[in-house]
Amino acid sequence: IRDRDCTGKYTFFGKTASMLQQETEMSNLQKMLIRVMVVLVVVSCALCSIVFAYLLSHHTRVREALSFTVVLLVASIPIAIEIVCTTTLALGSKQLAHHGAIVTRLAAIEDLAGISCLCSDKTGTLTMNKMVIQDNPMIYVAGETQYSLLRYAAMAAKWHEPPRDALDTMVLRQADLSSLDDVVQVDYMPFDPTVKRTEGTVRLKDGTVFKTTKGAPHVIQHLCKSNPTIEERIKNDVTKLGESGTRCLAVGKTNAAGDWELLGLLTFLDPERPDSKATIEQALVNGVEVKMITGDHLLIAKEMSRRLGLGTNIGTPENLPMLDADGKPPKDLVTKYGNHILNSDGFAQVFPEHKFLIVETLRQMGYKIGMTGDGVNDAPALKRADVGVAVEGATDAARAAADIVFTKPGLHTIVHGIILSRQIFERMKSFLTYRIAATLQLLVFFFIAVLSLRPTDYEPNPLPKNWPKDEKWPEFFHLPVLMLMLITLLNDGTLISIGYDRVKASRSPQVWNLRRLFLVSGALALIACASSILLLWMALDSWNPDGAFHKLGLGDVSFGQITTMMYLKVSISDFLTLFSSRTHSKPFWRTKFSPFLFAGGCLALTTSTIVALTWMKSNPDHVATHGLAYRKPKALVVFVWGYSIGFWFIQDAFKVLVYQTVKKYKIFRPKQILLPTVPLTPKTRNYRRASQVSPETVPRLEDRTYSVEDLQL
Repeated sequence: IRDRDCTGKYTFFGKTASMLQQETEMSNLQKMLIRVMVVLVVVSCALCSIVFAYLLSHHTRVREALSFTVVLLVASIPIAIEIVCTTTLALGSKQLAHHGAIVTRLAAIEDLAGISCLCSDKTGTLTMNKMVIQDNPMIYVAGETQYSLLRYAAMAAKWHEPPRDALDTMVLRQADLSSLDDVVQVDYMPFDPTVKRTEGTVRLKDGTVFKTTKGAPHVIQHLCKSNPTIEERIKNDVTKLGESGTRCLAVGKTNAAGDWELLGLLTFLDPERPDSKATIEQALVNGVEVKMITGDHLLIAKEMSRRLGLGTNIGTPENLPMLDADGKPPKDLVTKYGNHILNSDGFAQVFPEHKFLIVETLRQMGYKIGMTGDGVNDAPALKRADVGVAVEGATDAARAAADIVFTKPGLHTIVHGIILSRQIFERMKSFLTYRIAATLQLLVFFFIAVLSLRPTDYEPNPLPKNWPKDEKWPEFFHLPVLMLMLITLLNDGTLISIGYDRVKASRSPQVWNLRRLFLVSGALALIACASSILLLWMALDSWNPDGAFHKLGLGDVSFGQITTMMYLKVSISDFLTLFSSRTHSKPFWRTKFSPFLFAGGCLALTTSTIVALTWMKSNPDHVATHGLAYRKPKALVVFVWGYSIGFWFIQDAFKVLVYQTVKKYKIFRPKQILLPTVPLTPKTRNYRRASQVSPETVPRLEDRTYSVEDLQL
């Protein structure tokens, strides 16, 4: 049995397994939706409790007061909020699949929209992962050639089995395997990222037994006896090769005395993918900084980073944290290592726990982190990142730990993913702005109507001769349960079409700012609610000869018509509020509606109008209702539509004013976090103008801060 320095959870695979066992956190989207729901439920319960107490104090029957309060509470709570968000994410995952990105966790789409730093593995992600061996090996033992080095390297692999990785593939394709027919492999040590070499024990036909190994030059050199001359030569060769971007694989074997000898270096290239540099530039333009993290030699990493335009400030493991003895991250990650990790362009010669802790440090500093990888050694970091991405050809362990799996080679898919996820984020933001505004509008409208607009105070006296005997004006205004359910069903049901809405992706990472979200939603609700209160007052006052309705030729409206009219007004205002909320800081006409959303709106509004016109005369829930088409004034439906559209323009203008005021006076600014920005140059005067620069002209991002005003809601 081979000796080992560590056993169990202290081995490489043990540490990897323990890091993968980290508890799954609640997603950012779930946390945000819970906060929104808690606020709305608290507000709903508070206002409904006041309404219930008020009704009881005015001698309303307990059953009637309780029935209205419960219906209002249920109607105001946005039950469909999670359904619509999930549907929007599901439609987005279908779009991502067309670009070669399979989403395994829906909430990762929202997280992807907010990532500000992408940590990328090098081999297989930024490079082709197709090793091309060169014809200029470095020989350190007389008599050896490239042919013999390849044979010994093959002996340090399972040459009778399919290759296990890219290096085995390169060696076994080039080596003369037929010459190994009489060679027997009696023992084999597979590749271990912490050891960075493989080893084979072989027996020749004449009975000679020796060991061969292949791996990183400094690792193989450490096995050999000290020889200053050879060591200096190897160091110089590795440096020269690294500076030219050429990788090398050291090959060694034991001699007759059992001592290790470094025979030479096989040189090879792993070229970068043709689209890697352009992809990185596109990521930078979209506000996402890229850091390369690799286990390769420092010089190789620097040269590759230079070629890709990432900078050459590459860190090494000496200045990186390690897990504690109990397998947990150190408590001083940010204070001790934060600045070093933040200011580095990448890291070389790292182990899996280094990748894991780099991601953890950046997350603790307030960044949203994306991580790409393909191997078992990347799995812990993939799981810990906000968005873990397993690239094409990744191992099963990497795919299981990732949130998104690429089916196409390279990193370009992630740029499509970021842009699409930001579009999906905009759709969810539009819906949440609308949903909060609609809830507040409904709640506050009934709250004010019940407390200040008693229908009995406006009942005509004496009653007209043609007054319906079965129509009574109630003590407080409310809508029948069926009408409230129709408003919820038609508007929320058709809102699923928002998943197809036309939106423009932001050029900066997206973060939720709930204070601003509630502020804007409150502004939209304020105008909609005020217009509904004003309309209700004018309708109740329609029997007044000096009232507004009489002057408009719409006087003498029955209470059944008032009920149906207010149902139509609330329905129209609700959906028009969505059309206003979807454009955020711009007027509603600046962005075209998608055909699906427009069709959904037409369906809901047309159905509500038909219901309001044709509702049969009845008294559901002891509330008089009467279709607007059955009794004069029959122009009420036209007036309600014109009135609602007029206030919609006022609502939209007020929304734009609120956005401008918020931006000008920096109200409810998001938390200050460090994010990348394009430096001030003649071509890129600020971050917003960077979006107009083509990838070929985008400079390296050195300064890592930009104004938080560039962050959207």
